[in-house]
Amino acid sequence: METYNYKVVRQFAIMTVVWGIVGMLVGVIIAAQLIWPSLLLDLEWLHYGRLRPLHTNAVIFAFGGSALFATSYYVVQRTCHTRLFSDGLAAFTFWGWTLIILLAAISLPMGWTSGKEYAELEWPIDILIAVVWVSYALVFFGTIMKRKVKHIYVANWFYGAFILTIAVLHIVNSAAIPVTLTKSYSAYHGAIDAMTQWWYGHNAVGFFLTAGFLGMMYYFVPKVAGRPVYSYRLSVVHFWALISTYMWAGPHHLHYTALPDWTQSLGMVFSLILLAPSWGGMINGIMTLSGAWHKLRTDPILKFLIVSLSFYGMSTFEGPMMSIKTVNALSHYTDWTVGHVHSGALGWVALVSIGSMYALIPWVFNKQGMYSDKLINTHFWIATIGVVLYIAAMWIAGVMQGLMWRAVNPDGTLTYSFIESLEATYPFYFVRLLGGLLFLIGMFIMAYNVYKTVVGAPVTDEEVAQPAH
Repeated sequence: METYNYKVVRQFAIMTVVWGIVGMLVGVIIAAQLIWPSLLLDLEWLHYGRLRPLHTNAVIFAFGGSALFATSYYVVQRTCHTRLFSDGLAAFTFWGWTLIILLAAISLPMGWTSGKEYAELEWPIDILIAVVWVSYALVFFGTIMKRKVKHIYVANWFYGAFILTIAVLHIVNSAAIPVTLTKSYSAYHGAIDAMTQWWYGHNAVGFFLTAGFLGMMYYFVPKVAGRPVYSYRLSVVHFWALISTYMWAGPHHLHYTALPDWTQSLGMVFSLILLAPSWGGMINGIMTLSGAWHKLRTDPILKFLIVSLSFYGMSTFEGPMMSIKTVNALSHYTDWTVGHVHSGALGWVALVSIGSMYALIPWVFNKQGMYSDKLINTHFWIATIGVVLYIAAMWIAGVMQGLMWRAVNPDGTLTYSFIESLEATYPFYFVRLLGGLLFLIGMFIMAYNVYKTVVGAPVTDEEVAQPAH
């Protein structure tokens, strides 16, 4: 039996690529639906309102979740010098997570939804998510408990915080009163329900899409660069500052609503404070390349990882700025928000996941390296251009929408009708579709490269593929 359990890492790594294609394909379809509303013949199961939550769940929880499972299971074993706590529980998390994703793919097009952003799945699936997630926590923390080294590397701190917090967020926000097998109502009401939902919603971004992927960054950037992390002290400060602050930022999603004014202001203040730890982490990651900048010219995996950090820095500057009430009055409900979300989701989360997978897959499949560095480089440029086109189109469209909606005539009447703002936005939806299409093409290139790598001949000396830790 091999020293470490790489089977579950391999399974999640391959499914990361598969779900990446599925999630981004649905994203391209719904982007096309916004240009051609009758594209899918007005079939109710393929309506935009049903496919959109399928897209967000597939990209965040199927693609992103699989990347987090794969990398956390790998990193915790290698840095703790011990096998996973339980092979059986680890296998259960893989098959359970896959079942959850398949149930989401069936239930959301059927219209079975709680209507909560990023938490649309109905109560039986929510219970299964909680069971799988608690099992994940047992495997992860059990492995840390039986570690062979005293030190707990900082990547594991981020993974651990993400696992614990997502468990709490999911269980509290998903509290519901079932009516039938496919319908339930939230246990909360009115403004309390909205507050609970965005406490969950923003922290799903803060912990699932930030803390977890920072764990990935703190392992794979130093490993691929062949350099120690720039400042270990800064990484610990980054950790504590981030997790103690993020939890309070959710109300900025509810400016100018029925939420109490002081709660909205609290969310804004904590969002602004978040700028400091976020940029501290970005600088720490990028500065890890000190003395190794030349590697960016020759290592396409490093390009993915470092550019993802640049997008992380940009998104975590933009987020706090958009939480300021006066800026939010312009940006909220516009496509600027869509641009912001995708600069984080595609630019940060997807790029760091892709880079980490390109590093990880040869290690766990015992290969010399990826099949083609040239294809990785091609993927990098196609993906980066796709992200830039996407977010630039949405930024311009969003600011334009906000200005048109606020414009008034001298007599106080609105200068533009809503339909006029929609007509003005229309050309930008074509650019957004092109950006998404480029990103999807990149995922197909990755799938081919991964396939050729996996079926290729293994290396004879295991330590060639498995870097020392």
